[in-house]
Amino acid sequence: MSELTAHVRLVGMADPAAAPLLAGLHQEYTSRYGPNDELVRYPEAEFAPPHGAFLIVVSGGETVAGGAFRRYDPATAELKRVWTHPRHRRGGLGRLVVRELEREAVRRGYLRVFLTTGPRQPEAVRLYLASGYEPQFDVADRPATGPLAFVKNLQLRT
Repeated sequence: MSELTAHVRLVGMADPAAAPLLAGLHQEYTSRYGPNDELVRYPEAEFAPPHGAFLIVVSGGETVAGGAFRRYDPATAELKRVWTHPRHRRGGLGRLVVRELEREAVRRGYLRVFLTTGPRQPEAVRLYLASGYEPQFDVADRPATGPLAFVKNLQLRT
């Protein structure tokens, strides 16, 4: 999938175009971790302006990727809900989502990004490492349980 055919849109979580992303995340989290409350852990308002954002990537009228951030602290955004439809993986959409979320976070005044991913999501670990995130754990001896945290300073971006 070429990024040239993909359109990024900021939406609310209740927007019907966000439904495929949320359904895909639910299935992904459930298949990897079993029943969980990850998608209801935070109120929708935390992913809305002025402190948060929720974006989708649309291609051919289909939501194919997306992600969100919320306020972690006054200087830090926390990335959440980063997802790419399985049919469209390994085509650069994950990097596009992370890059656009970072740009939006800078526009909202954040200086850095924090995120966690699960130990059963090695492709997410690869995405964040490739996107310049600093792991807060030993990559060579990655923990098998618990969240894997990453940080990235945004003020170094041009």
